[in-house]
Amino acid sequence: MIEIKVNGRSEQIQSEMSVKQLLDTVEVPPNYLAVEVNGDVVPRESYADKIVGAGDEVEVVTLVGGG
Repeated sequence: MIEIKVNGRSEQIQSEMSVKQLLDTVEVPPNYLAVEVNGDVVPRESYADKIVGAGDEVEVVTLVGGG
């Protein structure tokens, strides 16, 4: 098992995987707008190519409205 952080929470995944696979595996908000891996924004078109591995920190950012 590999440990990563998703939105500040420790998560265990079986092996390295793409951002796309990760979003299908862990609990993320359904209306996410952006994904960062180790502080770098990952363009949506790169989700299948960007690999997440041991110790990586992933942030899934959503839009919150208010007024």
